[in-house]
Amino acid sequence: MAKISAVNRNAKRERMANRDRAKRTALKNIIMDRSLPVEDRFDASLKLAELPRNGSRVRVRLRCKRTGRPRANYRKFELCRIALRDLASNGQIPGMVKSSW
Repeated sequence: MAKISAVNRNAKRERMANRDRAKRTALKNIIMDRSLPVEDRFDASLKLAELPRNGSRVRVRLRCKRTGRPRANYRKFELCRIALRDLASNGQIPGMVKSSW
């Protein structure tokens, strides 16, 4: 199991990223629009810089939903390799069987 504080911190980042998504997208669109004056684009970049860094989507770490492990995760299942193997061996994931040859 991962540290509870790390999992909670990541959950907080997810909430902040979802909360700030529309605002960040609007500011980024203004910054990238070359038809707008430079002053407006610069003001938008300053406003974007004032937003909290943890509100950015790239700050969110993909963690296992079962154990909180930060590495070797499968996005489709949202599980780490160890938890996925345990569930597959117990037959709890439909259609997935342990390979043997």
